[in-house]
Amino acid sequence: MVNAPDITGSTIEERRTYIRKRFPCLADCDMCGLCKVFRGMDAERAYDDYIMGRRSFMSVSDDFKR
Repeated sequence: MVNAPDITGSTIEERRTYIRKRFPCLADCDMCGLCKVFRGMDAERAYDDYIMGRRSFMSVSDDFKR
């Protein structure tokens, strides 16, 4: 997968599309595990600060590594 679009050179929709493609919901939580990683949130909600351009992709990702 391509690197995440930089918040200074991309639109909200480009960042939202990137998150949707990077973390698709498979509707099978037992097999996927993303809901657990994102503590019960969907990926768009978890990455809202990135999508809205407030924080970088890596900064938000660091929140979920703990």
